[in-house]
Amino acid sequence: MDDQQLQTLIQAGESLIVEFKSDRQQLNDTTIYEEIVAMANTKGGTLLIGVEDDGTVTGARPRHGQSTDPTKLQAAIFNNTVPNVNTRISVVRHPQGQVIAIEVDVYPEPCATASGKSVRRTIGSDGKPQNVPYYPRDQRSRRTDMGLLDFSAQVVENATMDSLDPLEFERLRQTIARLHGDQKLLQLPDGDLAKALRLVETRPDGKIAPNIAGLLLLGREPAIQSLLPTHKFHFQVLDTQGNVKVNDVFSIPLIRLLAEVDARFSARNEEREVLMGMFRLPVPDYSPDGFREAVNNAVLHRDYTRLDDIYIQWQPDHLLITSPGGLPEGVTLDNLLVHEPKPRNPRLAETFRRIGLVEQTGRGIDKIFVGQLRYGRAAPDYGRSDATAVRVVLRGGEPSLQFAAFVYEQDKAGTPLSLDEMLVLNTLFFERRIDTERAGGLIQKGMTEARAVLERLHERGMVEGRGEKRGRVYHLAASLYRRLDQTLAYVRSRGFDQIQQCQMVLNLVQTEGKITRAKTAELCQISEDQASRLLRKMRDSGDLEQNGRGRGASYGLGNKRKNTRT
Repeated sequence: MDDQQLQTLIQAGESLIVEFKSDRQQLNDTTIYEEIVAMANTKGGTLLIGVEDDGTVTGARPRHGQSTDPTKLQAAIFNNTVPNVNTRISVVRHPQGQVIAIEVDVYPEPCATASGKSVRRTIGSDGKPQNVPYYPRDQRSRRTDMGLLDFSAQVVENATMDSLDPLEFERLRQTIARLHGDQKLLQLPDGDLAKALRLVETRPDGKIAPNIAGLLLLGREPAIQSLLPTHKFHFQVLDTQGNVKVNDVFSIPLIRLLAEVDARFSARNEEREVLMGMFRLPVPDYSPDGFREAVNNAVLHRDYTRLDDIYIQWQPDHLLITSPGGLPEGVTLDNLLVHEPKPRNPRLAETFRRIGLVEQTGRGIDKIFVGQLRYGRAAPDYGRSDATAVRVVLRGGEPSLQFAAFVYEQDKAGTPLSLDEMLVLNTLFFERRIDTERAGGLIQKGMTEARAVLERLHERGMVEGRGEKRGRVYHLAASLYRRLDQTLAYVRSRGFDQIQQCQMVLNLVQTEGKITRAKTAELCQISEDQASRLLRKMRDSGDLEQNGRGRGASYGLGNKRKNTRT
């Protein structure tokens, strides 16, 4: 680590992956070992010795005579942690004193000090990082997050085949038949069906017993409640003041639970209609397919080791679905749409796919997004998610009936819109304009792919672009605004652009005394030809006065503006 990297870390402040430690009174070795273990048990990070909590550098004391030997300190940490933790250590010179920087990577297995103390890092109620005990349940949860443990494949202690309900086996068969799942499963007797779906395991004593997935899908309700108390699901309806009007709580087998939730959803999901010739297109408050996929994700990817519940909260203008456990290791809000499927409970997910409850590809999140976007609503919002839970908001309220009709027309014409195209069009519908950088963030595939999507929409006559390639800005095409019955919005969008461009040019001329065609193109993010037309228009109106000709021409304030100033 060099001085610049050190300054960057200090300026950013303490976090889950950065810890400051004062060394005014020399930090004892035990504290260092515990800090390293905590970081290895969380997300890795950097320990800075010789920095106060407020970021002030006060310097680290030498740990080996007159100096600090990074190799000796590294060896001490290695020998006093279990498993032995490797670190990278730098002694960085700073005007206020030396800082010892110790970097550690995240470890896939639980770490402890040589004395047996195991801790992890978390953010406390005061917003500051702290170390807390790393209990076995937390270790199991983290191994599940990292894909090192399939909790749903674990045998349930004290469960037997009698813990499974014959009625749920029949419900399972009906589901396979209705959803066109693996038809070969339909003729199997109960025991063989459970084995074929890998919902049971063989114990060391040779007896067959259900695993977590088996109990969740086929268990008797009393067995689930006593043997798997973490399985609890709330369906709540709230009013505008936040008062809970309905709170149905379930601890029942998953297939029956999904049917109960779907019935409550369908009873409240109102529809509007848009007339398309002789045909009426129903537009629901919430997409049934998107909602069901979101609920499936909530039960499939929740952390069943946590004593937290799944919540569906039906609020006046949105649905909030909360599933315990953060996003799986490697999945972030910035790659949610493009990261390969990474189920937290692979055995349970495999069974859902075989019986037809979820997509075979594991790309159910696409269906959640498409369900929202095709009805002209805002994209699903995962921004409230954190390390404790994944939360998705599905916006309701007044739908865009014309946008829904437009998407339906594309489907009927055999030219359906892709998810990327819907994301861009939906954003343009709400925000009026977009550039490649913004589009790249939306589709999570970068600017090159975003440019291709925008140009594809341009070729289809759905968007219009302005400016050079680098600064090109797009808005919905006039024909699409007409189709959406929003012609005034198109006129306002174009008109405001010209007014803003003129005002920006005038502001710069008043500040610098003149402006050129190239400077106008850079200022307004338009092509030089467009800049020439804008300047000529402002010259003809008396706002500007042209000096010179050709590429060397410049423009100052015209008589109209000079008179206004006097």
